[in-house]
Amino acid sequence: MRTVSVSMRWWLALVFAAIVALTALAVAQVLTSRSENAFRLRAEELAAGTALTAANAILAGEQNEGLQQAAATAARARQIGIFLFDPNGRQLTPSVSNGVSLASVEALPDALGAALEGRRLVETTPGGRRILVALPLRNSAAGALVAVASRPDLVAAGKIVRGEWAATLAIAIGAGLLVGTLVAFAITSRVRRIAHAAAEIEQGSFDEPLVPRFHDEVGQLATTVDGMRMHLRESFDRLSAERDRLLSLLEQLQEGVIAVDRDLRIVFANSRAKLVVGRRALAEGAELPVGWGAGVLREAAGGLFLPGAAVSTRRVSPDPERVYSVAGVPMGPQGDTALLVLADITEADRRERAEREFVANAAHELRTPLAAISGAVDVLQSGAKDDPVERERFLAVVDRQSARLGRLVRALLALARAQTRAEPILLEQVAVEPLLEEIAGELAGRGGVEVDVEAEPGLVALAHRDLLAQAIGNLAENAVGHSGATAVKLSAAAHPGGRVRIEVRDDGHGIPAELRERVFDRFYRGGDRDAAGFGLGLPIVREVAHALGAEVELEPGQAGGTTAAIVVAAEPRTTRNGRG
Repeated sequence: MRTVSVSMRWWLALVFAAIVALTALAVAQVLTSRSENAFRLRAEELAAGTALTAANAILAGEQNEGLQQAAATAARARQIGIFLFDPNGRQLTPSVSNGVSLASVEALPDALGAALEGRRLVETTPGGRRILVALPLRNSAAGALVAVASRPDLVAAGKIVRGEWAATLAIAIGAGLLVGTLVAFAITSRVRRIAHAAAEIEQGSFDEPLVPRFHDEVGQLATTVDGMRMHLRESFDRLSAERDRLLSLLEQLQEGVIAVDRDLRIVFANSRAKLVVGRRALAEGAELPVGWGAGVLREAAGGLFLPGAAVSTRRVSPDPERVYSVAGVPMGPQGDTALLVLADITEADRRERAEREFVANAAHELRTPLAAISGAVDVLQSGAKDDPVERERFLAVVDRQSARLGRLVRALLALARAQTRAEPILLEQVAVEPLLEEIAGELAGRGGVEVDVEAEPGLVALAHRDLLAQAIGNLAENAVGHSGATAVKLSAAAHPGGRVRIEVRDDGHGIPAELRERVFDRFYRGGDRDAAGFGLGLPIVREVAHALGAEVELEPGQAGGTTAAIVVAAEPRTTRNGRG
């Protein structure tokens, strides 16, 4: 802006100087022409008067001196050249008169012809150095007189006039340049003030007022710019207030909000987003992190700048404990910023997963006691109810399996509540040996597999009895029904660190090393498993162990088969005086 204003100063100064120069030149031309015309007319009048007096003198001296002598005398007396001609146009006087040669006289034929016709002619020769006067003569032997008067004073006067006007023109040009420069500096200084105010507005500064000194067009422009400044300041103040309110709102959101530009660089991130992803990773101006959520952020943001992009939602688990929903909001038609909104849906996802798992677990766990109850009822209805011994035996089965159903329902509900973190699991003292005896009794005689119990007397675990029974029962049922074993042993012993280790050992065909982790996956079934299973028994064991804070181990047995173990906290034993 400064460079433009400086060049404008000189440009305006030159324009003013040119206007003044052209005006002065035009005036000089007119006045010079008029002055020269006035000088010429006056000289012609004087020359005509001189020629007329010379003609009268010649007519007076013609009788005494003769035409030639009278003409020569008159020519010398009046410092002009005089030439006489008879009525037929013949020359009567010499060709040179008073230093003037007749041959050098231009327009002689026209002048002589006019005089012979009785007309007077006065004419200035080109260059203005001579004035030609032709007069008719009457009552004389001569018919015409041609006088030539040299007027160097006329030429000198013209030069003086032109010289004066040249000096005047130079002065006028200088004055015009000076005045133009002053006017240009005055105008450009005012324009520069307006430009400076506009530059301040462009930089976002609206505090410097622009007060016009004069109320002309430039002053009106200054007033308009100052009005624009005040309106912009009010608008920016409103926008700033709205921005502060928006930032305050964004900071209070429970969702993380990230704004990115086309280069996937971070324009804004609220505190929640920085807490989730990392404060350094979401520094303003930094690139959107690649590693978080396996690149889901960059993948989601990149698609928001494509033509026709719409709002999209993705799920991501950056760690095993948390689940987030990543919503992408594309830029507007005129925008260059897109939004990513991170919502923590861990609890909702946990509840949803727990509900699904509860249904699957219930279907898996309840089918065995329900099948036993249904079978017992069928036998009773087939006639066993009429035999007192058989009736009591099958009613005992119904009673035992009904109790098992109750325990399973309580265990499944407790597990579902623990998974959703709706309420903590209430731990209690669980006598381990009776629990193992109960499980062994339920499996006795199934499939011809012998089930034995070996446990340290008085061993007590700190757990939820129904959940612990469910986990150990699933391990034992899996060993009896799917390991190909002929014998299964349930054992329990104290474990270092104040814990109890409960084992289920079988002598079956064992589990290959590459499948030991996969058997805990939901719905996984080995290749030799029957189609009736759901593949949920061992996954439920892992979920129960996780809920109880226990550990599950699966390893090959020393003499073949498989050993599955649950290591759970032990209830501290007390001494006789009541102290641990």
